[in-house]
Amino acid sequence: MNVFESERIRNVVLLGHGGAGKTTLVEAMAHVTGVTTRQGKITDGNTISDFDKEETKRLFSVSTTVIPIMWEGIKINFLDTPGYFDFVGEVEEALDVADAAIIVINGKSGVEVGTQKAWDFCEKHDLPRIIFVTNMDDDNASYRQIVEDLQGLYGKKIAPFHLPIRENERFVGFVNVVKMKGRRFLSLSDYEECEIPDYSMKNLELCREALMESVAETSEEYMDRYFAGEEFTYDEISIALRTHVMDGSIVPVLMGAGVNGQGTTMLLQAVEKYFASPEKLELSGTNAVTGDIFEANYQDANPLSVKVWKTLVDPFIGKYSYVKVCSGVLRPDSALYNANKEAEEKVAKLYVMRGKEAIEVSALRSGDIGAIPKLTVTNTGDTLSTKAVPVVFDRPAISKPYTYMSYKAKNKGDEDKIAGALGKLMEEDLTLKSVVDKENRQSLLYGIGDQQLEVVVSKLFNRYKVEVELAKPKIAFRETIKGKVKVQGKHKKQSGGHGQYGDVVIEFEPSGDLEKPYVFEEKIVGGVVPRNYFPAVEKGIQESVLKGPLAGYPVVGLKATLVFGSYHAVDSSEMAFKMATILAVKKAFSEPDAKPVLLEPIASLKVSVPDRFTGDIMGDLNKRRGRVLGMNPDHAGNQVIEADIPMSELIGYSTDLRSMTGGIGDFEYEFTRYEQAPSDVQAKEIAARAAEE
Repeated sequence: MNVFESERIRNVVLLGHGGAGKTTLVEAMAHVTGVTTRQGKITDGNTISDFDKEETKRLFSVSTTVIPIMWEGIKINFLDTPGYFDFVGEVEEALDVADAAIIVINGKSGVEVGTQKAWDFCEKHDLPRIIFVTNMDDDNASYRQIVEDLQGLYGKKIAPFHLPIRENERFVGFVNVVKMKGRRFLSLSDYEECEIPDYSMKNLELCREALMESVAETSEEYMDRYFAGEEFTYDEISIALRTHVMDGSIVPVLMGAGVNGQGTTMLLQAVEKYFASPEKLELSGTNAVTGDIFEANYQDANPLSVKVWKTLVDPFIGKYSYVKVCSGVLRPDSALYNANKEAEEKVAKLYVMRGKEAIEVSALRSGDIGAIPKLTVTNTGDTLSTKAVPVVFDRPAISKPYTYMSYKAKNKGDEDKIAGALGKLMEEDLTLKSVVDKENRQSLLYGIGDQQLEVVVSKLFNRYKVEVELAKPKIAFRETIKGKVKVQGKHKKQSGGHGQYGDVVIEFEPSGDLEKPYVFEEKIVGGVVPRNYFPAVEKGIQESVLKGPLAGYPVVGLKATLVFGSYHAVDSSEMAFKMATILAVKKAFSEPDAKPVLLEPIASLKVSVPDRFTGDIMGDLNKRRGRVLGMNPDHAGNQVIEADIPMSELIGYSTDLRSMTGGIGDFEYEFTRYEQAPSDVQAKEIAARAAEE
């Protein structure tokens, strides 16, 4: 593959709802431009993008794929991202290196939640965008409705560039609203000029008016001329569109049919014309030694700096670190420095990835995207540069995983294999996290949603030949007492020779501090328990609170005061007093006056949803024993509901929230404190732990 100058490169991320047609569209562009001789189909499992076994099996994308396509002397790096929300980490990685976006909308399904999330991503990352309505060959596709819905959401910046032409209920061409010319499809995306049908004139006037309004909005002069009834020339329209699509103030709407390849030529033309090449953009990092700002700006003349934005670890094709060159020129046999790890890396070869195909290249210039194989210490988010000018760029903002399940090996002895395999999957997916919960003797797997965790289990089996079982996780309860009791603990044993004798009387009561397991005091008068046995008594309490008598959970908030006891000059020992204390703790928790209780962890929850869902969300939170504390608007036009809720009630919440809101709701939480669990929850948990023991 040729080496492309920065001005001949475009980096474009494909965004949209799951099933909108992103992969089919990029497959069609690859076919139209001659990358493939036959257009692959998702249903056949032979597309360039969806090469992973999980993708071919499930018929949707689970990871971002790079598909470079050459068009009219430029190289367009298309980043085909998953549309399902569980795989949002892949989208966020791609957004970190994209310079522009195409939001794909299914003409039949219309504007969906994923469309709006795609738009929000573009706003957050300040990306210029084009909207492409695909599946226009479907009888139920409604381009006009989609444009109206988009304008209702995003206003006058939505500019329809196309209008469909249908004959005998078939999609046969389109009207170019900018040039006011008809286009009839020949084969694939080729077309010839044709007359604009009379029946299209009414809709054309509406589209033209919307387009002219978008142009008028770009300057006061144009606005005055627009209201004065003046017409804009084609050159004025073209220059205004080019300038303001690049800065994001105008968003063109194009159309086509990915399955037939229709409309792809116009989309490629639009990408070349309306999206900026990297060298026109700005990017800065930090000099890791001096702390000064490093202006990369995708200039070949600047010192080399490379951002690692994705990692692929595959047992068959090896490990590849996907990179974007931010400044300088990257060549094979380069010695690079990872300032994040303070380690050197060697680049033996350099590749451009097209799906799973690695194409060797002699160099990557500023702004280009490629891959380096077999880096040893470098991970996603790291920066590679020269040791003379060590650079660090900001890491991509990746969503925090809140959904979790416990997991264990199906086959004994596979634990080490599973740990190694999970380590490789976590290298690939930054939203995946494995945590060992020693307290409850369980391993926890965190992700964005249940579907992602299912895919991970499947990958472990198919890639690494290990099987794991997912189960509902155990919740980290605590035990304490609410009342005050005085109990005696006596440990006495005689078996010939020296016996064992320890006798303590301890007052137990709440300490008032649930952050600490216990507080120990002594009020011994007259030496009934010698001072040298006090540490043994405290040791007994220390061991007892690790696993409480109620259900085996750690004890917190306990105050223990040694007030009386007795000893034997020969048989007493530290061990005897420790055992006597352990007996006293157990006895205290069995006393009704001690009012022993289970405490459950409480989380502070924030749920962000549009206004229309707030009633349903608050009703659901009440069912989950949540206490709604308030509701505040956020900057994105949503309501943020704040509530305290037991952690046990958040298991499966991700799936339920998506179901209630059609996928548009988001949530986050963090542990805040422990509170007494209701009696029915306590009884159920104590019975479950007893059965387990």
